[in-house]
Amino acid sequence: MARLLRALLLGLALAMPIHALADAPAIVLANVYSEQIDPRLYLVSEKLDGVRALWDGEILRFRSGRVVPAPDWFLAGLPKVALDGELWIGRGQFERLSGIVRKEKPVDAEWRQVRYMIFELPDAPGTFSERSGRIVEIVRQANCTWLFEIPQFFPVDRQALKKRLAEVVRGGGEGLMLHRADAPYQTGRSDVLLKLKPWLDAEATVIGHLPGKGRFAGQLGALRVRREDGREFRLGTGFTEAQRRHPPAVGSVVTYRYRELTAQGLPRFASFLRLRDE
Repeated sequence: MARLLRALLLGLALAMPIHALADAPAIVLANVYSEQIDPRLYLVSEKLDGVRALWDGEILRFRSGRVVPAPDWFLAGLPKVALDGELWIGRGQFERLSGIVRKEKPVDAEWRQVRYMIFELPDAPGTFSERSGRIVEIVRQANCTWLFEIPQFFPVDRQALKKRLAEVVRGGGEGLMLHRADAPYQTGRSDVLLKLKPWLDAEATVIGHLPGKGRFAGQLGALRVRREDGREFRLGTGFTEAQRRHPPAVGSVVTYRYRELTAQGLPRFASFLRLRDE
């Protein structure tokens, strides 16, 4: 019986596409900027509303480890060095971008709109300031029309940082990223990388669907979600009609936005934003 079970499991594994078996890579993750932090120690860039993608010199993957089904010509133009960045087509275009890059059969005409915006060199030596200079060199040497570095700048002071944030948001952008200029490459969540946005955002796992009432009868009323720290709460706003008819599955990870935390540590004015980038 045990031999039969092992054979069945092996058969299932072999039948699965290789990208479904990949482990999620260790990546750099951001904390939230606070006024106590000196922005002059950081290089600052725009926070792009794209899809995170990691290139190891041969394969392009989502943050989940799954292979990005990009056209061969798109991959052929990338340099043979490890890159970390965002697939992006412009401000406020996340949903359209997500639809393009997740199709199992890529459409060339759609991918011609996609840019690969680089902000980090995984496992590369030196400080972030040095690595960001190297990124500029790599992009120029690649001479690839869909490969770009994300511009970085040193803020003069907090006022200059706030001014830049206001400009980005006014233009339809999400916010800013601050990367400690003297930091070596490291993965995980820390103050080496910070995000600054008018709204805060975080992620939670869907653990249940609550039925709707009134005009939402027969549809999703709210998601029951759980944060990494184990706290549970409801997400009842921010959904489109299509998402209420076909809500994110139990076990999926969603991104929500909120203003601040309550005294109990729960997000205030939490609203669904999107299904998390893979």
